[in-house]
Amino acid sequence: MAVSRVCWARVALWGSAGPPGPYVARRLQFVRSGLAWGAPRSSKLHLSPKADVKSLISYVVTKTKVINGKYHRFLGRHFPGFYVLYTIFMKGLQMLWADAKKARRIKTNMWKHNIKFHQLSYREMEHLRQFRRDVTKCLFLGILSIPPFANYLVFLLMYLFPRQLLIQHFWTPKQQIDFLDIYHALRKQSHPEILCYLEKVIPLISDSGLRWHMTELCTKMQRGTHPAIHDILALRECFSNHPLGMNQLHALQMKALSRAMLLTPYLPPVLLRYRLKTHTTVIHQLDKALAKLGIGQLTAQEVKSACYLRGLNSTHIAEERCRTWLGEWLQLSCSLKEAELSLLLHNVVLLSINYIGTRH
Repeated sequence: MAVSRVCWARVALWGSAGPPGPYVARRLQFVRSGLAWGAPRSSKLHLSPKADVKSLISYVVTKTKVINGKYHRFLGRHFPGFYVLYTIFMKGLQMLWADAKKARRIKTNMWKHNIKFHQLSYREMEHLRQFRRDVTKCLFLGILSIPPFANYLVFLLMYLFPRQLLIQHFWTPKQQIDFLDIYHALRKQSHPEILCYLEKVIPLISDSGLRWHMTELCTKMQRGTHPAIHDILALRECFSNHPLGMNQLHALQMKALSRAMLLTPYLPPVLLRYRLKTHTTVIHQLDKALAKLGIGQLTAQEVKSACYLRGLNSTHIAEERCRTWLGEWLQLSCSLKEAELSLLLHNVVLLSINYIGTRH
């Protein structure tokens, strides 16, 4: 059989004495057409290894999105309450991760170019300040989760006490308003105590003019009058030395001021003084950076956050009033020196207690 096939092939290619049969003619035509058009191509498409990996990743990502969408629709239909908490938790994780990447980028830039904290822009300084507070809260949760099986208890505590254990990224919009009101109510409880201390130090002021100014300021505060900037700046000497300088404050005064700044008062006097100095210095540096940027460059949310940090409950005040109040604060803050930061600390009470929209 093999010999006969070889013979027929030779006949088809080289010809023979007799004319070829119809089968040989058809095979010969097929071979010639194949030689003319080239070898037939394979039906399979061979990609490079990189293209194969990219296509595989794209396929996995697409399928994951589809499955994730179905899972979300299932939770939304059958467990709407849990779905709201799940959505807020996932968005909170994404925002926290984005904050961490931005903070790392800022710190890397500071290290490369030898930039200090007070040399950063306002938004970078504010981001690092807020991120440090958030990380401190998250570290506390991490410590609670260290014992075996304690993570289940931590999830339960997070659900029961979201204000105390979670950062704002994991609060619902209603919780953000309610919790900020609760925090402001807590710091307002210290305002009468701080004003009482200011009245008690009036006899200790040696200068009669300063003593008169302090008496007038306390009288205006008790009557519900919002003080003018020049009335407060007239007392800057009292807050730079005895009796209201940062190093002359008593333990009870520092505890009341710590509550007004939303700082823990349950620390030794040395640590209380250090924390108040550090916190006030950061706010003073933020004020200088904000004055350089301009209040007009801030968004409405940034304005309200800046006012709330400085003692004003801005959640229920119009944006324009918040901008006006923040302008007064910056005018006073940028006029103070480092030795007069005790006055800036007391302004958390002096400028906010009787402002329009915050009176009770």
